[in-house]
Amino acid sequence: WLFTKFNPAIFWYGKSFLNFMNWILKKFKDLTPFELYAILQLRNEVFAVEQNCVYPDMDNKDQLSFHLMGWSNDPPGPAGEIPLKQQEKLAAYTRIIPPGIAYKEPSIGRVVTAGLIRGTGAGRELMERSVQAAYELFGKLPVRIGAQLYLLSFYSSLGFTQTSEVYLEDGIEHIEMILY
Repeated sequence: WLFTKFNPAIFWYGKSFLNFMNWILKKFKDLTPFELYAILQLRNEVFAVEQNCVYPDMDNKDQLSFHLMGWSNDPPGPAGEIPLKQQEKLAAYTRIIPPGIAYKEPSIGRVVTAGLIRGTGAGRELMERSVQAAYELFGKLPVRIGAQLYLLSFYSSLGFTQTSEVYLEDGIEHIEMILY
């Protein structure tokens, strides 16, 4: 993993293996207003609009979690007009939840990639980095996810195994999976 210690507010920072994204992991309290807005915007664009799923996204777990953000390296706008971070676009995101909050194990949720980067391998890198971050944060404990059923083969290819029957969550078929 190509992470370098950055500062106490940011657990790690790294350049993507795909060479078009920068990755940052932060605690909720260390997110800037711009970052929080970008996270909620991407989650809303994909989960509420694209998947047509109305659900309570703000569930009071964000404040207790870590947030992995993959920022695209789109060409910046006019120099000095806005800060560089605002010229980048949030393209990938996960919420890494400590053990005992959603499940007894650490968990990864709100896994989301922007439509323009799907099919590039960014989703795989997002999950690999999320698992690595969970291990660095909480030790090498099993990691649990609640996965949309149609992504079963994707998560299985990352080493996750199904641990539940299919259940409906917000009108979408899900299964629980764990990575040992």
